[in-house]
Amino acid sequence: MALVELSVVEQRYRAVLAVLAGASVTEVAASLGVSRQTVSVWKSRYAAGGLAALADRSRRPDSCPHQVSAEVEAAVCDLRRRHPAWGPRRITHVLERSGSVSPAPSRMTVYRILVRHGLIEPGVRRRKRSDYKRWQRDAPMQLWQMDIVGGVMLVDEVTGELSEAKIVTGVDDHSRYCVIASVVVRATGRAVCAAVAGALRIFGVPQEVLTDNGKQFTDRFGQGGEVLFDRICRENGIAHRLTQPASPTTTGKVERFHQTLRRELLDDCGPFTSIEAAQQALDAWVGEYNTERPHQALEMQTPTERFAAVPAAERELLGLRVPAVLAAVPAPRTELVADVPDGSTPDAPETNADAVMPLVVPGGPVEFERVVPACGNPQVAGKQFWLGPARSGLSVTFWADTAVIHLLVAGARIKTVRSHLSVTDLTQLAARGGRAAGPSPLPTGEGCAFEVDRTVNNSGLVGLGRHQVQRLRQAALRERAGDRWAESDYVFTTRTGRPIEPRNVYRSFTRVAGNAGLRVIRLHDARHGTATLLTAAGVAPRVVMEILGHSQIAVTMNVYTHVVQDTQREAVSHMDRLLRRRLDRE
Repeated sequence: MALVELSVVEQRYRAVLAVLAGASVTEVAASLGVSRQTVSVWKSRYAAGGLAALADRSRRPDSCPHQVSAEVEAAVCDLRRRHPAWGPRRITHVLERSGSVSPAPSRMTVYRILVRHGLIEPGVRRRKRSDYKRWQRDAPMQLWQMDIVGGVMLVDEVTGELSEAKIVTGVDDHSRYCVIASVVVRATGRAVCAAVAGALRIFGVPQEVLTDNGKQFTDRFGQGGEVLFDRICRENGIAHRLTQPASPTTTGKVERFHQTLRRELLDDCGPFTSIEAAQQALDAWVGEYNTERPHQALEMQTPTERFAAVPAAERELLGLRVPAVLAAVPAPRTELVADVPDGSTPDAPETNADAVMPLVVPGGPVEFERVVPACGNPQVAGKQFWLGPARSGLSVTFWADTAVIHLLVAGARIKTVRSHLSVTDLTQLAARGGRAAGPSPLPTGEGCAFEVDRTVNNSGLVGLGRHQVQRLRQAALRERAGDRWAESDYVFTTRTGRPIEPRNVYRSFTRVAGNAGLRVIRLHDARHGTATLLTAAGVAPRVVMEILGHSQIAVTMNVYTHVVQDTQREAVSHMDRLLRRRLDRE
């Protein structure tokens, strides 16, 4: 016989019928494996409601005195919908602080309400917050964390073209207070430093600044020089800390600030029509972030409640040193002394100001001093001048105009380069400690003097052929590169003054050879070709040796033997022709 599966209701119904037919409750309960009380309940429910009463019933109580009211659930859901990034803990804190509902629900109650209404996805329980150790400074203005973030979209109202702007950000390590939030078109070193300088004027100078290894902050993995950001830190006594490469958790606080910025502003704001509009929206959000938004890491305090800037009296006493490339040039002559960042007294009399700062003709030459830093790269108006670490600590005098810059040590000229300074740059340098320059350090006379650095070969010769003077080419490249030019002692450089990669030279050589229809050869073979052509042209072997830089003439003769042999055959043939002519005459 086939087995027939009975439903729960059918089993209960048969048990009730068995009892009504005369079977005892004990026997029926034993056959089904349930208690006597259960069978009696089924019998009573059947008598009261028939077959439908034997179905399973809900065990939910009829009433719950401590159940959350509908008003509380509505308030929780309303906060979540207005702030999609807020979690149960922050919503609980806001309800407690506002007093809009009483009593305020607990964090788990808010969590269950959000799950019940489908406003959050139930997550896996993580480790307790007490299990984590939080690293932070003991007081505000001890450490700032800085970084750069994108995501600000700009739209051209005429063409509809989209472009992305950047935001220079900085937060205080102790309070999470946002001290820097500046929208820039391009995150260049100058734009970043301008944002930093503005924050230093408002809040004062922190003890330390922590950044990643971006080129706006350091040249750690470049030439190793001092960038503009390093100079601001050095001149204002700020310790600049750098993270290890590929370690974003070191600057975790500013990275977490970026996450909040994206969730609460950038993801929903849409493109802006201008930088000013983007900055206005960012300022409004930062104001709310600093003063109203509770921070879970601060025990639900706002950053403003834990932040304190440097006192105004201390800021006024210590002052702020800002490089001339970032500072605006004041119009009145008497106000220039007050803005000098090298320690001049702001209350000095006007007569002393005129004595210290002589009148400089606009666009005329200017002289000023710089101390060579430990890296050997003094900087003027955003450009570095390589002098080497051996000259660190020396005071270098700069003679500069719009055409040329001379560097002098103890009155002796040590270097001359083409100038990158404009008339405005010269005016700024004069306003910040410069003076009217005397005559040019170069000797006067007819003609134009130009310096070229060449290396003396092992024969004591220096080549200055028409095609070897590459400094003229560098002058044109330097003018086109502008602030991107990196000063070095190399003759052959890239368009920005940096050393040429060997593989790039070979790639260009291969392309030229292909365009000329020649087979691809080694770059070194061009050296052999030069020597071959010189030898075939009748140039003396010793001259060829000196041009190639060979230490011995035997090396030249051994390498280019085939050329010498061809030349000898040509000489013998020439002698044979002379003898035949003499015999014909006789």
